[in-house]
Amino acid sequence: MNSYGQSINKPKIGIIGGTGMETFPELKIVSSSKQSNRYGTPSGNVLICEYHEKIVAFIPRHGSEHGIPPHKIPYKANILALKEAGVEYIIGTCVTGSLKKEIWPGMFVLPDQFVNLTWGRDDSYEHDNGFIHLPMGNPYCEHVRTRILSFAKSASVSIVPAGTVAVIQGPRFSTAAESRWYSANEWDIINMTQYPECYFAKELGICYAAIASVTDYDAGLQESLTIDPLHADKFLKVFRENTRKTKDLLLALIDSPFSEFSCKCATEVVKAYYEQT
Repeated sequence: MNSYGQSINKPKIGIIGGTGMETFPELKIVSSSKQSNRYGTPSGNVLICEYHEKIVAFIPRHGSEHGIPPHKIPYKANILALKEAGVEYIIGTCVTGSLKKEIWPGMFVLPDQFVNLTWGRDDSYEHDNGFIHLPMGNPYCEHVRTRILSFAKSASVSIVPAGTVAVIQGPRFSTAAESRWYSANEWDIINMTQYPECYFAKELGICYAAIASVTDYDAGLQESLTIDPLHADKFLKVFRENTRKTKDLLLALIDSPFSEFSCKCATEVVKAYYEQT
């Protein structure tokens, strides 16, 4: 039951809003909860929302006021809160920098791989047997990525269908030397939050995909648009436009038949692990 005494369905899809997506006013809130779980308090209220009679869950990764830095986000609590709400699929939005000249600001990328360059983050759930060695050869759900890609054109999104995201600790940005190193490894984009969020979703058997919007080039790669005071107006213009396109893409996806979300790859990986141990 929601706060109005009405019965609501469990949300099949959960959205984690990144920078610029702290709120999603296009969705009608029908229930709001910020209950702590055994891993702490989530970043913000878990909102059960309605759009064209479709029920989804939404949570702001950095909090509703964008007050939580990347290395202090309660990733475990966030993912478990969505799991307990009934979510089977998670789409995380995130802002990224480009590590390649051909991936320019204003474009989007659907990561299929990540490289973890963070440290000190709590990155394992506690299970009955202590912990699990979860295979992560394919960290992102191909099914959900394909579903997102199919709606990119209708949302006027120029999107790269696959790419490797380098996940750095943050909250500081890269030095020019670091950026050149990341680029030399042929990684595509850089971000601060995809790990361990992506991993935790799979560990709880939730299919996960990310919509990564590119707002700038990482330091030392292109002088035309990097994060510095000289390019603030340009950056903010791209950032705002990307946020709008991200919402359009998500709304188109929510409007599609939820029955077409039928993958269980994350659940199957966890199940296979336990069957083999």
